[in-house]
Amino acid sequence: MTFLKLKFNFICFIALFSITYAANAKIKPPFDNISIKNIPKSYSYLKFQDINGNTINLKDYSGNIVILNFWATWCAPCKEEMPSLDKLQLSKSINNLKIFPINIEKKNVKRSKEFYSSINVKNIDIYFDPESSLANILSLRGVPTTVLFNDEGKEFARIIGSIDFMDKKFIYWLSQYK
Repeated sequence: MTFLKLKFNFICFIALFSITYAANAKIKPPFDNISIKNIPKSYSYLKFQDINGNTINLKDYSGNIVILNFWATWCAPCKEEMPSLDKLQLSKSINNLKIFPINIEKKNVKRSKEFYSSINVKNIDIYFDPESSLANILSLRGVPTTVLFNDEGKEFARIIGSIDFMDKKFIYWLSQYK
């Protein structure tokens, strides 16, 4: 009798695990430079500044899909991908999307605005990480790096290097996390 009970419990565990796994499974990312976290990661302190020096707290954006895109004015791949990131902010395919492009350089508003102007970026604001504290917390290794947060405020994926944010496969993949 005990053996049958153990066997039944084991079968129930496997069934429950399979159902849970299937419910939480997401589609494979469309590009090789996107890495998904098996267990989304929480952070207790993620703050940075807007162009006016006001503090932005990522916790204020729970309920949204959040993209933190780290860039620099001297970064050629950043310059290449930024226009598609700008267009993504206007996309109707993903509800509750908030994009924060964060310049990792020493804060220079004039140079950052010139960078945006040179590549015709108009729909996303400029943000800064003046003490590099956010870059350190997130263990950034270079730019461009994009960190993606789900609607619970947990990091679920990273993009190392540049991509076309308006690629239909990427938009479909990202929309699965809303």
